[in-house]
Amino acid sequence: MHYFPDRLFADAGAYAEGYFGRLAAAAATIDFDAVSAAGALLSETVLAGKRIYSCGNGGSAAIANHLVCDCLKGIRNGTSMRPKVHSFSTTIELISAIANDLSYDEVFSYQLESMGEAGDLLIAISSSGSSPNILQSLERAREMNIRTISMTGFSGGAARAKADVNLHVDCSNYGIVEDLHQSLMHILAQYIRHREIPDQSTLGSVKF
Repeated sequence: MHYFPDRLFADAGAYAEGYFGRLAAAAATIDFDAVSAAGALLSETVLAGKRIYSCGNGGSAAIANHLVCDCLKGIRNGTSMRPKVHSFSTTIELISAIANDLSYDEVFSYQLESMGEAGDLLIAISSSGSSPNILQSLERAREMNIRTISMTGFSGGAARAKADVNLHVDCSNYGIVEDLHQSLMHILAQYIRHREIPDQSTLGSVKF
């Protein structure tokens, strides 16, 4: 486990220098074989016409929602692919109804039960890897033959072992973990789009 900050800094500039150094060190802990496996799962799901779901709490919810933009509009732009992507973190009316009437632990798994089908893909994002609603969604996905990718930080928690593919950032700072989860989301979406652009000779002029 890598800790930041581990000391006081003289000013915000010095803190920024330390932060970016820790960001680079944390990025170096990511398993690129796991990134390759995640890219293959995501690509297979899109090309098969199956659905991609995402979920997360707090800052991870923002990444889950942003993922919809980059994987639906981003991947489709300039390719023949038509990704079907939905975030379970996006509708406060539904989330609060499930949390109030049932349990907050079920806010993602309940939606998955209604919408998911075998062959779909769930991307569950949790810096701690220990959020009960994330763990329940991964367990429910396995029961439904839905493939899973988890994004974790800190020690990885139980979510590290519950997913088919785990993308782990070894760092104890939420901001750094979330920065790299966001980067991984962008990398996967841009890579899949990149490899499906028909005329590779135009790549220099293609906007990503």
